[in-house]
Amino acid sequence: MHGAQAQGPAPASLGATLLGGGGTRFRVWAPARRLVEVVLEGGAGAPAVFPLRPQPGGYHQGDVPGAQAGTTYRYRLDEDLLRPDPASRFQPEGPHGPSQVIDPDTFRWSDSGWRGLDAAEQVYYELHIGTFTAEGTWRAAEEQLPELSQLGVTALEVMPVAEFAGAFGWGYDGVDMFAPYHRYGTPDDFRSFVDRAHGHGLGVILDVVYNHLGPDGNYLPDFSDSYFTDAYEAEWGDPLNFHGPGSAPVREFFITNAAYWIREFHLDGLRLDATQSVHDIHSGPAHILAEVTRAARAAAKGRSIVVVAENEPQHAELVRPEEEGGMEMDGVWNDDFHHSAIVALTGRTEAYYHDYLGTPQELVSSARWGYLYQGQHYAWQKKRRGRLAFDLSPFRFVHYLQNHDQVANSGRGARIHRLTSPGRLRAMTAVLLLGQNPPLLFMGQEFAAESPFLYFADHKPELAAAVREGRREFLEQFPSLQRANLPDPADPATVAECKLDFTDRERNAHVYRLHRELLTLRRTDPVLAARRDQRPEGAVLGGSAFLLRYFGPLHDHRLLVVNLGREMRFSPAPEPLLAPPNEAGWKLIWSSEDERYGGGGAVEPEQEDGRWHLPAECAMLLAPASRSAPRH
Repeated sequence: MHGAQAQGPAPASLGATLLGGGGTRFRVWAPARRLVEVVLEGGAGAPAVFPLRPQPGGYHQGDVPGAQAGTTYRYRLDEDLLRPDPASRFQPEGPHGPSQVIDPDTFRWSDSGWRGLDAAEQVYYELHIGTFTAEGTWRAAEEQLPELSQLGVTALEVMPVAEFAGAFGWGYDGVDMFAPYHRYGTPDDFRSFVDRAHGHGLGVILDVVYNHLGPDGNYLPDFSDSYFTDAYEAEWGDPLNFHGPGSAPVREFFITNAAYWIREFHLDGLRLDATQSVHDIHSGPAHILAEVTRAARAAAKGRSIVVVAENEPQHAELVRPEEEGGMEMDGVWNDDFHHSAIVALTGRTEAYYHDYLGTPQELVSSARWGYLYQGQHYAWQKKRRGRLAFDLSPFRFVHYLQNHDQVANSGRGARIHRLTSPGRLRAMTAVLLLGQNPPLLFMGQEFAAESPFLYFADHKPELAAAVREGRREFLEQFPSLQRANLPDPADPATVAECKLDFTDRERNAHVYRLHRELLTLRRTDPVLAARRDQRPEGAVLGGSAFLLRYFGPLHDHRLLVVNLGREMRFSPAPEPLLAPPNEAGWKLIWSSEDERYGGGGAVEPEQEDGRWHLPAECAMLLAPASRSAPRH
């Protein structure tokens, strides 16, 4: 046994940090332990055991001369328990195996000219690395980057990749928060994915989970019983302790984690999962979510990043300045838009769709004000929902028709094109992609992927049975689902069924063309592309029809007319938002009924005698008739 050499003050970094003069510094918070040793198990310096020296605040630290990049190690606690590093940068054998020393500086980046992302200009694309391709790896996902760039998305939102137990899973049960999941590839494979994405003009943001850890492989309690708290009820696992006794190092751990992903992987932001379950009474230091956001921005070193939150109760303060009690994030997911749109598309009003009508007024209000519930009573939860958000710009609200949760919650993982008519979906897709709100597409949505997206998680038999039953109970809120037909989350066939088949891109070329051309229009039209902070005006035209008007300079306006129901003809038209900016009237520049998208053919909605004709299940974009640009 050799004594570790302590050199200088404790660094800010956790885990294993390579030293400039050779060797590795190990630092871990383990206040519950009298003795912590680092056990080198493989690679340079192994086998060997080095005791770490106690440091103030319950930390243990030491410099190990022989340990190098590639060395595998574990911590031995009080000469008894062998445990992986809580801040491990890689777990090559999974969460129960040894940690590996990683050199983050050997990867040769080529993105020095990349300046980051502007929150107001994004088109998000959510993907799960394990099912995005047949191989389920970073390297295989890289091959699709040129196509994603050509599609017109701007930011890839990657579902969680922190190491979790099992051969497959969604990633929300991560246990090694600094270690990219080993089955997707090495940390440098992840870096290569980000680097190549930047080369194609695509940002990459990562979904992170700071509200709980997974049930298998979570060894944090062996280092300290202060990581978690029983002060709150938890839906998925014990809540993290961000403000109770011993919480300061817990806060440091997760704040450091947020900065780590931005700094070492050149990520362009974070999506924070279920922030309503991140509890902090906000006395003393800033709220943990504000600190996480601030640390992520600082780690970007001048690059612009985006931080987006999922927040079921719709707390608008997440995106407000800190001086107003806010968390200074850039955006929030807007479930209200999704729920109303799904009701409009399918008529489905079960479970959390209960308090939505899917009316034109709801869709207009969502385009203008973001959240539909800003403090009104919400019958489904028997309490008030949301907080006032009238002051927030449209670009603060991320809108979507599909995401991982919503597709999986259909029971059989059916995508929206299986639940509604093609015409109605084309029209709603135009509402999504031409609006001022940043849209989010779920992988495969752009070509009507035939593969479902189901809930899947690989666990040990006893835990798998509990997860299976928990999923069954969750879906009981949807009476229409037949429980006997629900796929088994632990069955490898379930995850295999979810893998995208990119031949669907050719088979459904008309759907892909619709999405690509709408995103081109969003990016290039001088009115739609300007002033993402300016909310549109809107009006209801009938029981299933509405319009949104976008005001550009010098009377260069755009009119999006949407009819989700039966054909409409009307005259007179005493709605001022239908009035053209000039005497020449309106000219159709885009229609969801274009035959190239699978429609029945585009028609001019405004007739010369002043009558209006709105085809069934159609969206049309109009510009002043004198506009010289050709029709899209």
